[in-house]
Amino acid sequence: MTDPGDTSLYAGVMSGTSLDGIDVALVEISGKPGGTPVKLRATHYRPYDAATRAALLDLHHSASGELHRAQLIANDLARLYAAAVSALLREAGVAPEQVRAIGCHGQTIRHRPEHGYTLQLGNAALLAELSGITVVSDFRSRDIAAGGQGAPLVPAFHDKVLRHSAIHRVIVNIGGISNLTDLPPGRATTGFDCGPGNLLMDAWAARYRGATYDHGGAWAASGKVVPALLDALLSEPFLHSLPPKSCGRDLFNLAWLEGKLHGGERAAGVQATLLELTARTISDSVRGYCAGAQEVYLCGGGAHNRALVQRLQTSLPECRIQPTDALGLSADWMEAVAFSWLAQQTLHGQCANLPAVTGARHPCVLGAIYQA
Repeated sequence: MTDPGDTSLYAGVMSGTSLDGIDVALVEISGKPGGTPVKLRATHYRPYDAATRAALLDLHHSASGELHRAQLIANDLARLYAAAVSALLREAGVAPEQVRAIGCHGQTIRHRPEHGYTLQLGNAALLAELSGITVVSDFRSRDIAAGGQGAPLVPAFHDKVLRHSAIHRVIVNIGGISNLTDLPPGRATTGFDCGPGNLLMDAWAARYRGATYDHGGAWAASGKVVPALLDALLSEPFLHSLPPKSCGRDLFNLAWLEGKLHGGERAAGVQATLLELTARTISDSVRGYCAGAQEVYLCGGGAHNRALVQRLQTSLPECRIQPTDALGLSADWMEAVAFSWLAQQTLHGQCANLPAVTGARHPCVLGAIYQA
């Protein structure tokens, strides 16, 4: 176990449900474990190529040979992660031996806490071998073993670095799935997954526009919300279930959307409705579970969707809505930074889940360690 008062460099590797690519952040973490400050030193982004993205999407559906394909893709991901970390360190002028550990989330292909498991691909042992750096991975399983959802985990990081003693803040991450962290002064931090974030909008834009995402929400803004479709989407039981709760592509996917369509809807109207679904599930969650919130800070790719941000501001007029950049942490790199912090917590033997968020029976030390 390392000195809890050390100052070390960590690398956080994040590839989320959006399946767009790999975010890598080089982070300096100072002081006692769990403390601040954290300083973002450098970043690197590596997009998935079309073949990798298609292979990962295919693994979300059961098929013959999927176990073999999953292991092969896990090896491929480890190589991509190692190359991304190497590029990050090269650009930052940092040697691998200067990095205490890599916190690697891995690529989720199943998230079924109701059945007692979650599965993130990435072959952490191979990543440690290729990078020459200790790797901490599989952060979610220990929380699930303790009866929790295993997600979201980033609220623990938000609690440590973004809480204000007098201002009621809510942090909303809009990745493939949207989730929130409630930071009420003088009360415990809570949080949960709200529902689909960018996932459905990206998939619909790919199908009808050949684009990886709807830039700025412009296509959605050109269409009109389809009320009957919105009602059908909002009828999903998950959206009305009580926290703790988490979700992923296992539930929200194109097949789920297609099951709600009646036919004849304009493509732009569907996109507008999907944006409204994301805005409604977030704003309803803030109003329903974060009473008295004064500030809402956005992170993840959805923070750049101007139409979505405008819709959220209209729905939550009592809150000031800004990207987390206003707090000194980039909206684009929040999760990668968080997983570097989670790796530090693991190496120091510190519990890093919040049972009030995940529903676990007790706090846990998260993650599996693969020594370099």
